[in-house]
Amino acid sequence: MDVIGVHGREISHVTESAQFAVVPLGSVEYHGPHSPLGTDTILAEGFAKRVNAALRPLIYPTLPFSACPGKTQHYPGTISVRPSIFIEYLTDVVEGICRLGICNIVLLNAHDANMGPARVVAESVTSTYPDASFLIINWWQMASVDFTQQLGLFQGTAGRGHGGPFEMSAVKALRPEMVAVQESDLELDSCPPLSSLPYVLVEGTPQGWDGYTGHIQQCSLEAGQTIVVEASRNMNLLIQEWLDMKKKTNKEAK
Repeated sequence: MDVIGVHGREISHVTESAQFAVVPLGSVEYHGPHSPLGTDTILAEGFAKRVNAALRPLIYPTLPFSACPGKTQHYPGTISVRPSIFIEYLTDVVEGICRLGICNIVLLNAHDANMGPARVVAESVTSTYPDASFLIINWWQMASVDFTQQLGLFQGTAGRGHGGPFEMSAVKALRPEMVAVQESDLELDSCPPLSSLPYVLVEGTPQGWDGYTGHIQQCSLEAGQTIVVEASRNMNLLIQEWLDMKKKTNKEAK
């Protein structure tokens, strides 16, 4: 159910029947000449709509303004909110949801720079609301690199990267008219991995970067549809496992 359509007299009934809330996290950020500024907002909203209604979610509006990294802040159209402000804003949003009595909250994220703030907010709010449980889902992690490579969706590339074919194919599946790759648009090769181990590398102007990266000529509706189906399936399985775990924990506590 979409919270925007809930009438005042229905609030108590809706909050009692909802198993969890979904707060989609997007951005307004440059993703290249071929991509909409609202790429992350489109993806966050699109996957929120694909949360299985049988799981009884209460869907909140997408938060469109967020902190953006230095490497996109100076490109036209990017609107970046200071991280401290975004953290305070998101904290107020989720605490408002907790006050309604909904303490299971999915932060459904489509913007890389939201990951840190989302974790900070979740950790902070659980100190105020000990019964709160946050599931942070980054949509792009719901379709693995192995999955896309095994299907051969992209040639000579995993497709990953800001504004790249993986992300923009997914946007194309949700809003086909919003992705417009032209022959003159540059193909860019991002820096190869430094290690197979996890690490974080932050640069203002990375190798193979012009506000986006990737072999964007490989964006396709067919690839996007496959990615969205796989990511939606895994997202709903993950949410179901989380809810089942919460029920088991609550039952054992009694």
